[in-house]
Amino acid sequence: MRVSDSFLWGGATASFQVEGGYQEDGRGLSTHDYETDGSVQEPRAITYRLPDGTTGRARSSFFDPEDLPDHAVPCFLDGSYYPSHKAVDHYHRWKEDIALMAGMGFRVYRFSVCWSRIFPTGEEDKPNEAGLKFYEDLMDELQKYHMEPLITIHHDELPVYLAETYDGWSSRHTIDCYIKYCRTLFERFGTRCRYWLTFNEINAVRGYAACGTHKCDNQTHYNAVHHMFLASAKAVKLGHEMMPGSMFGAMYAASALYPATCRPEDVFRHMQKRRETYFFMDVMARGCYPSYTKDIFNRRKVTLHTEPEDADILKNGTLDYISFSYYRSNVISVDTVSNVISGDPNPYLQVTPWGWPVDPLGLRFVMNELYDRYQKPLFIVENGLGAVDTIEEDGRIQDDYRIAYLRDHLKEMMRAINEDGVDCLGYTMWGPMDLVSLSTGEMKKRYGFIYVDMDDKGNGTLERKKKKSYDWMAEVIATHGESLWM
Repeated sequence: MRVSDSFLWGGATASFQVEGGYQEDGRGLSTHDYETDGSVQEPRAITYRLPDGTTGRARSSFFDPEDLPDHAVPCFLDGSYYPSHKAVDHYHRWKEDIALMAGMGFRVYRFSVCWSRIFPTGEEDKPNEAGLKFYEDLMDELQKYHMEPLITIHHDELPVYLAETYDGWSSRHTIDCYIKYCRTLFERFGTRCRYWLTFNEINAVRGYAACGTHKCDNQTHYNAVHHMFLASAKAVKLGHEMMPGSMFGAMYAASALYPATCRPEDVFRHMQKRRETYFFMDVMARGCYPSYTKDIFNRRKVTLHTEPEDADILKNGTLDYISFSYYRSNVISVDTVSNVISGDPNPYLQVTPWGWPVDPLGLRFVMNELYDRYQKPLFIVENGLGAVDTIEEDGRIQDDYRIAYLRDHLKEMMRAINEDGVDCLGYTMWGPMDLVSLSTGEMKKRYGFIYVDMDDKGNGTLERKKKKSYDWMAEVIATHGESLWM
């Protein structure tokens, strides 16, 4: 069994998790710059100062953030570590990193553009040329190795100025700033890039770091997301006009969702939860709000603020393909208290050291469900295993657990393509080189085929080293997946 020769194998990163260089070459501050490190036991936080000089920390867990207090202004606190400032120094080591990716035979590299590197405040009339040049040089290097770029325009961060002045995506003004940013990217990168993502994991974004909003309540959240829907639709329409043949997706954080029992109440709650997560892609792929929106908004006490032209904007900017991340599955019952990545325990599955169930068949389930629902090509743009890697005395990193995880998931992906008839454009594994974990801010939660010598506090040489999985993945790509079955 194999995938087609045109299948896009590659890897994926996000700017604030890999780049560093947070004050270099005219880059403005980004919302994630104020986010501390953390762990499973100690959540990440946005640090702030109040008018009376009092400082504090607001939990910024990607899936369960806290409100910032009234009049709080984000600030850097002595003694706190902010991983995005240095990340893994991709900003200075991109040539080395791309060469290592090319050594595995990658055909695509998904990366995000840092908005504040292009427009430091979001409101400038002219872009920062140094920021544009960084990404142009990066894409020229990709072209040298015959790798395509897959650009995420908005990967859970925006200029701090827009967050502090307009409350981020709470304001329609941010839509205008985003479209100006998109137009600049399309003008400068349009001949280099065919595949685009307007937003990352849009069903999981909430709070200051991801949306620039100071509050996290449902009303604030859904109004912000509505503005993101409009921004995405406008960007898709503009992109098609400026770059004929370009393809646009938006990313969905996918988890296979199972009812805990066949008890009717559990099955009905499963249906509700499924709708709550698919709601975001339903709007962006179909160009209108689904009929069940009323139920969700009633239960969550949301009154959406819309304008008469919004319906036409959504209708005229639907997605060309459906991209998604997949790491785990969830179990839901009528009693479950859950968010995007949590649910009840599944006794049939093992879990990672970070408590995430490992469910390869769930990937095939999700692929079939998404393709059945939308009948648009899919693109798996994140999948991988966060684990603690150990360097042995001889210098080798024997990450057989990562190989096992990826082998099992890739085989289910190939079954979905070859046996179930799912149209899938490609697969970009999350974190080709180790990077800062979004959920915990740690480095010890490693994903990469390439080890980066850095600890949770930014100490280390940043030397890159191939793991055992590096050569294994190179063989998978070279054989179009056939080696998985040998």
